[in-house]
Amino acid sequence: MLSQVVQDAINRQINNEFFSSYAYLAMSAYCERQQFAGCASWLRLQSQEETAHAMRLYDFLIARQGVVVLHEIKQPTADYPSLPAVFEAALAQEQTVTKQIDDLYELAFKEKAFAALVELEWFITEQVEEEKTASTIVHKFNLVKDDPASLLDLDRELGERGTAEAAE
Repeated sequence: MLSQVVQDAINRQINNEFFSSYAYLAMSAYCERQQFAGCASWLRLQSQEETAHAMRLYDFLIARQGVVVLHEIKQPTADYPSLPAVFEAALAQEQTVTKQIDDLYELAFKEKAFAALVELEWFITEQVEEEKTASTIVHKFNLVKDDPASLLDLDRELGERGTAEAAE
């Protein structure tokens, strides 16, 4: 059984993951309004991935006879000054989640919640990949600046995410 301190921290992280999902969904909606369907699709898939992360923690807590406590999800930002700003926000979101996961891992270590440590190692590895991907996209937006043709190419590239992953 997990200590109450660890259960509370995992419940907070479940909420953090659901907030990330919600934030990515809001980013997707912004991109749809701007007619960047590829970016919107990429962000919608990212939202779904964050929901899966929340559910992974949810299932872990249940498996360890913990009590899941769902908290209110705060409203995410819905408007951005530009398309690149959306992905800068996505990178910042991933950096925030990395810090949250690191803090949760540290707490689990202090509490000697070894099963939680093993579970959280997956999240640590995942966050390295998430930050790398978001950073690469931000870099590409910085390269293309406001060039319309390049923005359309980047939008098309990001829209291929679901099809490329399905082919793997």
